[in-house]
Amino acid sequence: MTSVTESFAAGYASLSAWADLLDRINVFPVADGDTGTNLRISLAPLRAANQAGPLLSQSLPQYATGNSGNIAAAFFQEFCQAEQVHELADTAASGRDRAWHAIADPCPGTMLSVFDALAANLSPQPDAESLYSPLCASLQEAVCNTRQQLPDLKLAGVVDSGALAMYVFFDAFFHHLTAQPVPAVSIFKLFEGNLEISDSYVAKEITSHCVDVVVQANQAADSTQDFKNNLTRLGESVVVVEDEAAYKVHLHTPDPVALRNRLDSLGNVMQWSEEKIVQSLSQNTLSPEKASLHLVTDAAGSLSKKLAAQLNITLLDSYIVMDGNSRPESLCQPEEIYARMRKGEKVTTAQASTFERHQFYRSICEQYGPTLYLCVGSAFTGNYATAAAWKEQSGHDGQFHIIDTGAASGRLALMALTTARYSRAGADAEKVATFARRAMSVCEEYVFIDELKYLVAGGRLKKTSGFFGDLLNMKPIISPTSEGAQKRGVVRSRKGQLAFALEKLQNAFHSENRPLIMLQYSDNMEWVETVAQLSVLELFPRAEILLTPLSLTSGVHMGPGTWSVAFSPEVVTADESNKG
Repeated sequence: MTSVTESFAAGYASLSAWADLLDRINVFPVADGDTGTNLRISLAPLRAANQAGPLLSQSLPQYATGNSGNIAAAFFQEFCQAEQVHELADTAASGRDRAWHAIADPCPGTMLSVFDALAANLSPQPDAESLYSPLCASLQEAVCNTRQQLPDLKLAGVVDSGALAMYVFFDAFFHHLTAQPVPAVSIFKLFEGNLEISDSYVAKEITSHCVDVVVQANQAADSTQDFKNNLTRLGESVVVVEDEAAYKVHLHTPDPVALRNRLDSLGNVMQWSEEKIVQSLSQNTLSPEKASLHLVTDAAGSLSKKLAAQLNITLLDSYIVMDGNSRPESLCQPEEIYARMRKGEKVTTAQASTFERHQFYRSICEQYGPTLYLCVGSAFTGNYATAAAWKEQSGHDGQFHIIDTGAASGRLALMALTTARYSRAGADAEKVATFARRAMSVCEEYVFIDELKYLVAGGRLKKTSGFFGDLLNMKPIISPTSEGAQKRGVVRSRKGQLAFALEKLQNAFHSENRPLIMLQYSDNMEWVETVAQLSVLELFPRAEILLTPLSLTSGVHMGPGTWSVAFSPEVVTADESNKG
């Protein structure tokens, strides 16, 4: 058998790759379409293959978010402490007990049923050759049964999203642990007919808020049940995870103010976050608007998760690393990242593992069929080489099409955005790919860096150059190209940056044109929106302007204060695309 800790990373990689599907079929306890997203955030510590035992267990509650994330964190607090194969049965049993105990009103038909099946079927002395198939068969049965165990799932015609998430995790975990020689069977085959919400299903109306909070309770450590009972009178879907001397609490409440007041009387509220629950069944169909090619691009392009979803574009994440922990970049809070950087804290980026990227490619092809991957330029990452190698060995040569765009940041985002719009208009696959190549030649971008010290800290500039650049208040301007980041100029002020940007736009367009312009911000949204955007609109009143956050991959390397302008001609027609 292979390493247990490496198998945790493999399980997380598979879960992450299927997160979009998990979001789409999320019905119970509320149809808010975030099970996969919350689990990607909550279980991110598991991707660190060099970490195991108590240290990993302690970090999980800090990451846990949402109903599914907190329940899963309770289980993995125990399960991840297994460092040897023979310890898995005991940690699975204790994890199962901890997960059931964490929920104020637990019920079968959720991920709890998968934990039960795992604990019941995992032998204390597992044999590598006979472990994988029967164990995964029992987990599959537990997932299939959820459709009949919960009325909402039966009406919707799907299995429980959280239960499926745990199957996906354990399937990859044990597949890797036992070094299976063949790929795992597709979940579309295993759960055929259970992965698409029925058109007739109508979700219950919800007027609640989702609250995650950490409370240092007044009660003694053995009064967890009393603490939990108090909370059940204030909300639903209550999950309480014990974290050393505090409780990590998740619940749904119609009255966050009353909840906060009650919690203040029960103990010291150390952390608090809330958001209104928004149903998203309108996005939960397995077959989104069909195009001739499904589009995929890297989150290193400044395309927001929301905009990508609207255009049916799949984003592939890199990771943001802080305090030794990592989180998918599209699920990070930029405000927190830039605030930490300004305080001098070290923030870096990391690629998804090769295995994780392969899992994503497979997931996308199985979900959507023919796919076009507009890949960040090879001068910036090895994503193109990784995708090309997988394509050659996976047998998806006719489905998975890859273009090395030579771009990053907003230039990559505009290529993906304009190609998606063109594809949705009904063009065939060959024309869509031709259009994408045409977009590569016409999209431009200029990135304005505020302080050179962040490039120095990231090792992308010599320390002496960074010191003297900041000393002289130099603000370089760069463009992401197929040859890497190319220097385009240097100015001394933000006013000079704006003048440079406006000059480039005026050279490219006439005032009556309707260009597509993307303005990207780091921690300077107010200035970009109220100064830069208004200045551009004054010159080009007919322009379509998109105001978006700079990709965190770019922002972490180039630092707070960075902003960017990317632009494309107003229209690239089918005839024009064929010129490329």
